[in-house]
Amino acid sequence: MSEHRTATETVPDKESGDQPSHLHIDEARVTSYLERIGAARPGRPDAAHLRDLQFRHVRTVPFENLGIHAGEQIALDARSLVDKIARERRGGICYESNGAFAALLTTLGYRVSLLSARVFLGDGFGPPFDHLALRVDAEGEPYLVDVGFGRQIEFPLRLDDRAEQRGPGGVYRIEDGPDGDLDVYRDGVLQYRVELRPRALSDFTTACWWHSNAPQAHFTQNLVCSLPTENGRVTISGQRLVITDGGHSSEVELPQETVLEAYRDHFGIVLDRMPELLTARLAGV
Repeated sequence: MSEHRTATETVPDKESGDQPSHLHIDEARVTSYLERIGAARPGRPDAAHLRDLQFRHVRTVPFENLGIHAGEQIALDARSLVDKIARERRGGICYESNGAFAALLTTLGYRVSLLSARVFLGDGFGPPFDHLALRVDAEGEPYLVDVGFGRQIEFPLRLDDRAEQRGPGGVYRIEDGPDGDLDVYRDGVLQYRVELRPRALSDFTTACWWHSNAPQAHFTQNLVCSLPTENGRVTISGQRLVITDGGHSSEVELPQETVLEAYRDHFGIVLDRMPELLTARLAGV
């Protein structure tokens, strides 16, 4: 770990007190969740176990928006989010994956804060609550944890470290932004700006609804399911299957009748029918 850090006051300490009750889940759900990602129950909430849990989650739980196009509504409560991932063996967008992971970590004894982030769009930032990320405190140190971004971050990032942080999937750097916010870069490219004020799941309700229902929202205009692998990534975008392995990429257009089989084979997702593009359904196409 690099010793090049800025002053710790750039990351204010989380207020003392118990973790929010809305993030706690029962032991049966904890067991199902750990089984889903292939992880043993940590003996203590330390940094090493946090890294292992995040890596296993990202390599098991796909980033996907299939439910949006299958007519499912996202319920922003810990039990519903965990059940979708752990029991239905699905994935989700940021509000789902990071919300569920926050519930798991909280119940395992980690100190977790939900953070609002604004995704960088190339010519500016999206609105507040555009993205949900996590601050997790382990062994007295603050980490940025994010299992729900489009290209999932596979390891915790030290929030008070301004040097490059290298790991699976890229080289990350956190820089100080305006008004106490932090800017997160991947391979030199700005990803999003995150606020450090702790939030509740309910604070993300309006943004989550917009992303999953508004015709002009990115997620309602396309179908995507994606998962990093040991040597690359596998993605199904619409009916296009893209597999990257060791720097080499292959792409094939799947016949419609084979897409559900591909979801099952590559992601373990079992659907009873092909999701219909939401914008097409709204337009009556």
